[in-house]
Amino acid sequence: MEHTNYSVGLDIGTTKIVAIIGKENEYGKIEVLGTGRSKSLGVHRGVVNNITQTITSIQQAVEQAETDSGLKIGSVVVGIAGQHIRSLQHSDYITRPNAEEVINEEDLDKLCNQVYKLVMLPGEEIIHVLPQEYKVDGQAEIKQPIGMYGGRLEANFHVVVGQVSSIKNIGRCIKSAGLDLGNITLEPLASSDAVLSQEEKEAGVALLDIGGGTTDLAIFKDGIIRHTAVIPFGGNIITDDIKEGCSIIEKQAELLKIKFGSAWPGENKDNEIVSIPGLRGREPKEITLKNLSKIIHARVVEIVEQVYVEIKNYGHEDPKKKLIAGIVLTGGGSQLNHLKQLVEYITGMDTRIGYPNEHLAGDSEEEIASPLYATAVGLLMNAIKNGNRDRFSEGEHEEAEMVLEDYADAKSLGGRNERKTVFDKWSEKLKDFLDNAE
Repeated sequence: MEHTNYSVGLDIGTTKIVAIIGKENEYGKIEVLGTGRSKSLGVHRGVVNNITQTITSIQQAVEQAETDSGLKIGSVVVGIAGQHIRSLQHSDYITRPNAEEVINEEDLDKLCNQVYKLVMLPGEEIIHVLPQEYKVDGQAEIKQPIGMYGGRLEANFHVVVGQVSSIKNIGRCIKSAGLDLGNITLEPLASSDAVLSQEEKEAGVALLDIGGGTTDLAIFKDGIIRHTAVIPFGGNIITDDIKEGCSIIEKQAELLKIKFGSAWPGENKDNEIVSIPGLRGREPKEITLKNLSKIIHARVVEIVEQVYVEIKNYGHEDPKKKLIAGIVLTGGGSQLNHLKQLVEYITGMDTRIGYPNEHLAGDSEEEIASPLYATAVGLLMNAIKNGNRDRFSEGEHEEAEMVLEDYADAKSLGGRNERKTVFDKWSEKLKDFLDNAE
């Protein structure tokens, strides 16, 4: 009986939670088997602030992905972001007992594990230790020291640190949702896997992932991660500004931003007006698109300028550290009209929108190839690469269906609606098709 390995990426965002089930096909591309998406209710600026609501949102997204694929989700790779994330540079070394033996994987692991023992500030924990360049007996700029001779192995590391409580809260949400935590990875790193090419990472590039609650930055040069930062502003703060500036409710502000919003006020004429229905029979409100753009522009400029400060902190103005490939924008916020032009204007750097479609199989749904899903696709890639896989037997679809139904019944006792099986879903599609044909 043939077995299929599949992996799961879970993106716990401020505005949405996305679960993606997928596997690698024979061409090395990612075949998406199922997706689930739910509104994120318990997360603020990338950090869990309501455990119960977050668990419910995770369960909704997971159940939708299970129904979509007919598979049972066990272990997931989760992304982490938030204002508490910080990064630092650190150098460390080990002295090898026998310089006549070649350096192997164990030596590199020993050096990395030594960095994990660094004493952090109270309440902080190391999430990632990312080696940059190595030195062997003083010989610098070595990218891969395995196979070389030497007594002293030294390296520069990019260390990503986060709050213990925030990491534990994510772990608790995953466990309470009935899942196993395969791995936690920094969200900008996941997004970079999904949308950046190796050539861009070599040339030097800044990835800007504009989410609902945070804007994540990852800078690469010579194929190595050089700088990461999380800026605690995203698309939601723009929506809040529109809500306050136009005296309308949040739902209307979000729709206005998506349908008519622009980061460049000069694009709109003074006589372009949109009418918004009043609440409970009140008079409708008329808002000029120029004013709308001015509100959006002011906040986007603030976010981009903060990002540019981080790029300068990395040392972008040094000719050796120049980011030749410029900036890549991704995440839901990157879909704002004329944002690319504004980023180019403020930073003077080439800019493009990053889509995760390069790594996806050709028959993938168009929606998944959107910048909105860049982090989720990156987390799925991370799960596949690190072998966080569940196993599913091709001949066990019926058995899996029964498991899913039992699982749905058990969950519905907790107050949620019973979930449809894949067969029910297919039947409904067929019925809709027949109705339309008539």
